[in-house]
Amino acid sequence: MLAAMSLTPTTGPTGAQPPPRGRGDACPGALRLHAADDGSLARVRLPAGLLTSRQALALARASEELGDGLLDITSRGNVQLRGLSGGCGGELADRLRTAGLLPSDRHERARNIVASPLAGLDGAGHGEVAGWVRSLDALLCAEADTAGLSGRFLFALDDGRGDVAALGADVTLIAGAGGEAVLRVGPAGSARPPAQVLVAAGDAPRAAVLAASYFLDLVRESGGRAWRVAELPADHAVTAARLVARLAAAGVPARPAAELPPGTAGGVPAAAAGQPWEVAPGVVDGPDGRCALSVLAPLGRLTAAQWRLLAGTAARDGADELRVTPWRGVVLPGLERHTARDRLAGLAAAGLVVDRGSPWSGVGACAGRTGCAKSLRDVRADAADAVRRTGPGALPVYWSGCERRCGRPATGRWVDVLATRDGYRVSVHGTAQAGGTAPAVPAEEAAGAVAAARGTT
Repeated sequence: MLAAMSLTPTTGPTGAQPPPRGRGDACPGALRLHAADDGSLARVRLPAGLLTSRQALALARASEELGDGLLDITSRGNVQLRGLSGGCGGELADRLRTAGLLPSDRHERARNIVASPLAGLDGAGHGEVAGWVRSLDALLCAEADTAGLSGRFLFALDDGRGDVAALGADVTLIAGAGGEAVLRVGPAGSARPPAQVLVAAGDAPRAAVLAASYFLDLVRESGGRAWRVAELPADHAVTAARLVARLAAAGVPARPAAELPPGTAGGVPAAAAGQPWEVAPGVVDGPDGRCALSVLAPLGRLTAAQWRLLAGTAARDGADELRVTPWRGVVLPGLERHTARDRLAGLAAAGLVVDRGSPWSGVGACAGRTGCAKSLRDVRADAADAVRRTGPGALPVYWSGCERRCGRPATGRWVDVLATRDGYRVSVHGTAQAGGTAPAVPAEEAAGAVAAARGTT
């Protein structure tokens, strides 16, 4: 089941419209490596977080043989390899192509797709979105135009439960109960309401790609450098009427869907309004007698050995599939009930989070001083120390090494732990003292301040 205490991934702008971008998109990828303090970094896009065990093992080998042996899960369910040598880019690309993880060099940074991780596993939602994922990814890679999408542009495929619909994606598909789907262009909860239309479920992936191409046309027409839908100038905003016309011109019937009450196609739970969600760790029972295992990676980071254990469990006991989640976890579908508990115990022994009551649940951090020159402190070490000294809290918490707050939650209430030269500022996001107005505490007092703030409801 989904639990409400989690880190909501940073996936979309909220509030006021951000200004147009003033420089080129430098978002890292598998071919464009980022120079970090601990070596080069590669971000491997995994549409919907889906991997076979063979592909997962290829990533583990690459992390050990080319990097530092660690794999970071991002807030979009992708995987980052760190500590890479500057000259390994060609070999890494060859390995990814062989594993089927790089189907199009030109589109590799545009393949940002999140999907409901439990779709088809727990009986919730309106349908399996795996078909949408495959179709959308293939259509994206087949269109020359979509290679121009920024590395920050995001697609979300929600099975109707409302989990990834809450992530502020640029283009969202929401499955309905009656064979229709909502196509939403723009993030929900922003200052500018998104454009929403209804399309047939079978047309949904194509409609999503057409919406992305429409966005690129509007960027060119506006003469700007918008990377996200919310960054388009007001006179070039996407509207439902214009979207319907654009889809109709391409042979995709659609009609506006301005208001969608709960229970209709696309009516989703409270998460769509900004409630933070995660796939809770533990055993997930399915209606077919099979189970899925859900685990979280402490601070979103796994060793190659832990990653290899997950891949081996998926291949031996499950459906040979790993689903990496936007909440920095992994779901393994297809296990028999009588083996699920034993395998979960083995994953716990390896250091993975398998209990929703774990103090690690809902705790996240940026790369920190060891990996980022801009970070003022080793926030990962300080966050781990705080977890060991305190218990779980009512609110998620995120530790940031600088004002950029890379990877922070996008919505909901969360504890903002911001490094300063003198210690940390600890505040609850969404309150009067949030951010820079909170008083700083010495680093040695941060754990207690965080524990007190996490108890806030």
